[in-house]
Amino acid sequence: MIEDGLYDIPPGKVAAVMTHLEMLAPAPERPVPAPEGVTFEQITPDLDRYRDLFKRVGSFDWLWHGRLKLKEADLNAILTDPKVAFYTLSKDGKDEALLELDFRQDGACELVYFGLTANLIGSGAGRFLMNKAISLAWAQDITRFHVHTCTMDSPQALPFYIRSGFTPCDLKVEIGDDPRLDGTLPRSAAKHVPIFD
Repeated sequence: MIEDGLYDIPPGKVAAVMTHLEMLAPAPERPVPAPEGVTFEQITPDLDRYRDLFKRVGSFDWLWHGRLKLKEADLNAILTDPKVAFYTLSKDGKDEALLELDFRQDGACELVYFGLTANLIGSGAGRFLMNKAISLAWAQDITRFHVHTCTMDSPQALPFYIRSGFTPCDLKVEIGDDPRLDGTLPRSAAKHVPIFD
C-alpha cells in the first residue's frame, strides 16, 4: 500500500502523472472539414520518416522519447506489423501529424501516438484527425478504444480526449530516466519539465 505524501524523485529522473482513458462504444462524430491545403493519408513509414515525424510532433515540446530509444530492428518490427497502422496529415507535401493505431490486442485498439506539428496546431486539424481515428478504430471488430496522456504532454491533451468521447479509467505515476541527460533529446527540450541532474 502506498501512503499519502510527497516522494523524492532521484536526480536524473523525470516523473509524470499518467491518465489512461477508454471509449467502449463509438463516440458521436463532431464533424469538421479538413483544414485548407491539408490531406489525410495512410503511410508506411520507413525508420527515417517515422523518427523525423515523431521528433517534430512530440519530442522537443512534449518529451516523447520511447521510440527514439528502440533498436532499429525493434522499431522496424512495429512499423511493418500489419496490425499497426500509421496516418498523417500532409501540408505542402510534408508530414505534419502522427496518428498511430495498434490493433495487436484482440478486441481493442490503442491510440498509441496522436499529435500535430506546430504548423497545424490551432487550425482544427486535431479535431479532424481525431474524427478519422475514431472512425478507423471502430471500423474494426473492437469493444475498446484506449489512449493515455501524461502531465508532460500538452495541457490541452486530456480535455481534448475527454471532449472526443474518452473516459478516464486509470491513473498512474511514471518515473523514468530523463532523456535529455543521456543525449536522446537536447537539454532544451520540454522547457516546462525541469531537469534535475
